[in-house]
Amino acid sequence: MFFTLLFTLSFCEGQGSIVKVDRPSCDRCDHSFFCNCSFAGLTCVPVVTEQALSLDLSFNNITVVTAEDLRDHRRLAALNLCCNRLAVIHQSAFEPLWNLEDLNLSNNQLTALNHRWFHKLEALRVLNLLHNPYSCLGSPPAFQRLLNLRRLRFGGPALEELKRGDLAGITHLEELTVHANNLRRYESGALATIWPLGRVILSLHGPFLTNDDVASTMLGDVSYPETPMILRDLNLTWIQSVHNLRVAARRRIRHLSFQNLSLSDMATVEFLVVFDGVPLTHISVEGVTLKGVGRWEKANKTEHKGIDEIFVRDVEVLDIYKFASLISCGFLLQYPRKVSIINAKVFVMPCFTSHLLKNLQYLDLSNNLLTDMTLAETLCDGDSPLKDLRVLNISGNALKSLSTTSRLVGKLLRLTHLDVSRNGYSSMPLGCSWPSSLRYLNMSGTRIASISPCLPAALEVLDLSNNDLKDFVLVLPTLRELHLSGNKLLRLPPGWFFPNLNTLTIQSNSLSMFGPSELRTYSRLQSLQAGWNKFVCTCDFVGLFQSGVKVGSVQLTDREDDYICDAPLRLQGALVARVRLPLVHCHPVQVVSASCVVALLATAALGTLLWHVHAFWYLRMMWAWLKAKHSSRQRRGLDQRGGAGVEDDFDAFVSYSNRDAGWVENFLVPELEQPRADDEAAVRARPMTLCLHKRDFLPGHWILDNIMSAMERSRRTIFVLSENFIRSDWCRYELDFSHFRLFDGVAGEPAILILLEPLNKDDIPRRFCKLRKLLSSTTYLEWPHGEEKVGEFWKALRTALRGEEEDGRN
Repeated sequence: MFFTLLFTLSFCEGQGSIVKVDRPSCDRCDHSFFCNCSFAGLTCVPVVTEQALSLDLSFNNITVVTAEDLRDHRRLAALNLCCNRLAVIHQSAFEPLWNLEDLNLSNNQLTALNHRWFHKLEALRVLNLLHNPYSCLGSPPAFQRLLNLRRLRFGGPALEELKRGDLAGITHLEELTVHANNLRRYESGALATIWPLGRVILSLHGPFLTNDDVASTMLGDVSYPETPMILRDLNLTWIQSVHNLRVAARRRIRHLSFQNLSLSDMATVEFLVVFDGVPLTHISVEGVTLKGVGRWEKANKTEHKGIDEIFVRDVEVLDIYKFASLISCGFLLQYPRKVSIINAKVFVMPCFTSHLLKNLQYLDLSNNLLTDMTLAETLCDGDSPLKDLRVLNISGNALKSLSTTSRLVGKLLRLTHLDVSRNGYSSMPLGCSWPSSLRYLNMSGTRIASISPCLPAALEVLDLSNNDLKDFVLVLPTLRELHLSGNKLLRLPPGWFFPNLNTLTIQSNSLSMFGPSELRTYSRLQSLQAGWNKFVCTCDFVGLFQSGVKVGSVQLTDREDDYICDAPLRLQGALVARVRLPLVHCHPVQVVSASCVVALLATAALGTLLWHVHAFWYLRMMWAWLKAKHSSRQRRGLDQRGGAGVEDDFDAFVSYSNRDAGWVENFLVPELEQPRADDEAAVRARPMTLCLHKRDFLPGHWILDNIMSAMERSRRTIFVLSENFIRSDWCRYELDFSHFRLFDGVAGEPAILILLEPLNKDDIPRRFCKLRKLLSSTTYLEWPHGEEKVGEFWKALRTALRGEEEDGRN
């Protein structure tokens, strides 16, 4: 496959063209333009935004990087191609990346390094080439243009040779990591040109086993007094292998660490001999397998007064039942101020050994096998000589009694930090005898179910995370930090118990909510972390959270994604930051008030509109009409059952204003009911019968019934219109009923309009739309002002009243 890709790439270059293939896209970029496309199953470099500043393509199946893949990414500052199957990189693939500062090509299949890859990367500061199958760094020097490089990691199982000049151009590194477990050839001075050198990490398993010259020469090139050295994967099980460290001792290095180390007791003694008198200040051993039977006698004659810190972690002793104690190495502990022995299966440190620790200020015995009884021996049953001890870490042991622990440390008068976490206390006594200097106490993961005044009142930092606490009721006036995550608390502890508290972590409890009233009890709280609780997403809590918890100086310092609704059921699993609750649920009073106001305004607007279009009048008239109609039907039914016919009793019903009664009584009635003898046409016709409200309405009846009855018993209706008529309420009723009669099947005989005085249709109310239409479209009679036209007026009126009869005769 490699040769196929290489041939394809060479062919494209030879033809002077670029083969374009469809590339997948990756849109997993955040707001800061960090694009994380790792674990995406990619087989080639994907298309991402040109604004990307960091691109992570690790853990994919990318095999080749072409000249076009990164052409549009000039802003890119970090590129991670770790853990792919990368075998081919075009020589100009990285040329556009002149802003690149961090490049990771580790754990791929690069068999050779090409100096042209790095030709334009002058801004590069971090380069990782570890665990690729190249055997050498190649020629010309690959890194000669990387003048700003500060961290370089290279090498792997296939690296066999390092020559002088391989690192030409590199003069100053903060960190150099070389994986050379199988290195066979090393030219003196290959690494010596790098100065200053901040830290060096070397994996030299093979050279220490089979090639002492390579090992010692390489160590000599990077050994400086102020440069910490970390040696990995060594097997120091016999004396000769330790001699390779003599060159480092001669260079008087001060910081030496071992990781993944196989060590024997004899090699340990030889190491102490080699570094006898060397001002070694820091010695660290992590992941050590110890062999032998524990013979240290020769080491007692060595001097290591310069040692300030000893760090030992993850110790496995082979044949532990044959192994003698380390007591004879106790002389090493009389010098350092800081000692850490972690996960070393230590179950006791004899009291007389403690007398040697006269300078000790920091002691870490975490993750061991200490019990209450062996701790009492280690601390001399409460009378420990560790008078200068300031930090004590005994977490992860088998301690059971908190009162015993407090008694044993009670006389450590300078102790400020105590870590007793991950022990099996389970309960807290009512009283304890802590040293008055104690300021930091870590009791996390001890299965404590309740607290008591046993806690020292002068604490500034208290960690009670991952216990079984259901409440916290204790006054701690000087406390600045309180960590209560992983308990069963239902509410925030009252803030007035901690007047100086500025940091509170209470994640993963059983909190349902918290509000401004609770937060205001904390006078100085600045940082609150309360995520991963069982929040009930009420309106108050959601509103408080989405407003940024702006209560005093309190700020939520954990992520928004940590706050998830647990209730109500419809919101379970939703992020509190994205919940949108109905307004009516959150502000019912305001919503009801606003609704009432809106309804009132709408009612007022509707009422105004209805009044403007006279809807109320229509409703009132409709009701009166229906009521009167019902009475009329009952009356007609009685008449029919009595055998009487339903006939018109009057020729016309006259509707007029009382102020116009003079004209009606003096002119209209005499003219129609009592025609003059000199009017031949009137004399020949029968006299007419008019219905007047003054004489024909039945007393004691509802006036609307009288009006309705009069109109129904009259063949025609005469309206005597004037200004007085329009202003008269009863005339309006008569007009109303006349208006409704037009919709009651009597529309064949329209009303007769008589104008006593000039009257415009606009003077008639707008609600009488039918009457206004009749006035504008129907001929009406107008009372003449001159005597000569009065006769014509009466003649026209009689003709209008008797028009139907005339048609019948014809």
